Amino acid sequence: MTLAIFDLDGTLLSGDSDYTWGQFLVEKGLVDTQAYAKANDRFFQQYQSGTLDIHEYLAFSLAPLALFNNEELTQLHRTFMAEKIGPMMQDKATALLKHHKDQGHFLLMITATNQFVTGPIAEAMGMDHIIAPIPEVIDGRYTGNIVGIPSFQEGKVTRLNDWLAETGHSMEGSYFYSDSRNDLPLLELVTHPVAVDADPTLTDIAKERGWPHISLRD
Repeated sequence: MTLAIFDLDGTLLSGDSDYTWGQFLVEKGLVDTQAYAKANDRFFQQYQSGTLDIHEYLAFSLAPLALFNNEELTQLHRTFMAEKIGPMMQDKATALLKHHKDQGHFLLMITATNQFVTGPIAEAMGMDHIIAPIPEVIDGRYTGNIVGIPSFQEGKVTRLNDWLAETGHSMEGSYFYSDSRNDLPLLELVTHPVAVDADPTLTDIAKERGWPHISLRD
């Protein structure tokens, strides 16, 4: 099956689910509001500039998960989906996913946002599989740590190659849609790289290399 690979934040969604989850925690008063909001903004700016230390960021973003049990987290995420993610869903993104699905393609999401946040989003979008940073769970509770290699920058390629080896899928004829300079390693790997509402750096690269640049913004 042809792989149709998608980034999530800023690509299929009109915003960033990771950053917005941090804002959501602040709005609900579930974290130290002033300090957490300031750090969340700083990490987001680093992500946009391509200078993010993913391990430092994941230590920050996963720490709140350890404060709650699974029932509490499930309810929080349900509210998050309704209040924050729903409004970020894009009709053109839904149509693009349907276009690939109708052609019999395998829909694969690869995101640097942790799987607690993104798993339910991928499911709601009808993805066949998701590759995301995996939060550690011990005795049924999140620890705030990460398991394995985060799927960020070169890590997306590493995690994808591991998955390909496990599943037998092929990169032949593959597509990858992304908005971010951080995804250049994977964009260079696929048969059909597509820039989507791209940042200035990726916009310039796409233009230089003759890659399609589309918009999914409604």
